[in-house]
Amino acid sequence: MASATPAPAEGPRLSHADDAAGGALPGLGRRRILIIIGALMCGMLLAALDQTIVSTALPTIVGDLQGGSHIAWVITAYLLATTVSTPLWGKLGDMYGRKVFFQAAIVIFLIGSVLSGLSTSMFMLIAFRALQGLGAGGLMVGAQAIVGDVVSPRERGRYQGLFGAVFGLASVVGASRSVPLLISKASFTGRYLAPLLERR
Repeated sequence: MASATPAPAEGPRLSHADDAAGGALPGLGRRRILIIIGALMCGMLLAALDQTIVSTALPTIVGDLQGGSHIAWVITAYLLATTVSTPLWGKLGDMYGRKVFFQAAIVIFLIGSVLSGLSTSMFMLIAFRALQGLGAGGLMVGAQAIVGDVVSPRERGRYQGLFGAVFGLASVVGASRSVPLLISKASFTGRYLAPLLERR
């Protein structure tokens, strides 16, 4: 007597609408995915441009602050803070939601950028660069994690390639010869604004 073999259970099939949208979340269309990806790319561009622009303009910055002996710590503090904070941002995003912590990373990064621009000594610059690194760690891991949430695995490689293009664009723009000129103009203007800030 032949025994009946149960047919393997089939997983839920995607409808043609979901298949065309390519979204991992139900009801997420192509247009909304592109808006989300564009916002994530802007966040990644912040962190990527910061690395390349600071590396190009660092000699001018150090010359203004007269701290050549501590020049390596300007980059090291940023990289250390980014490396240490990346797994923490990822774990917090898994536990409490990625959107809030991605937005918090943007705020922390921008605050660190403003404070770095207002630094009057190398020690202040190093400390605020570390604060920037904390925000950059959240930007990096948050963008990659959100892509995994909103895009299906089949479409994920296409969008990941766009993030690689962001780093390529940041490398070209940040290494441009016009950046040191802009920094020197900003430093020249800052000398006139500094007495006004000190009076306050």
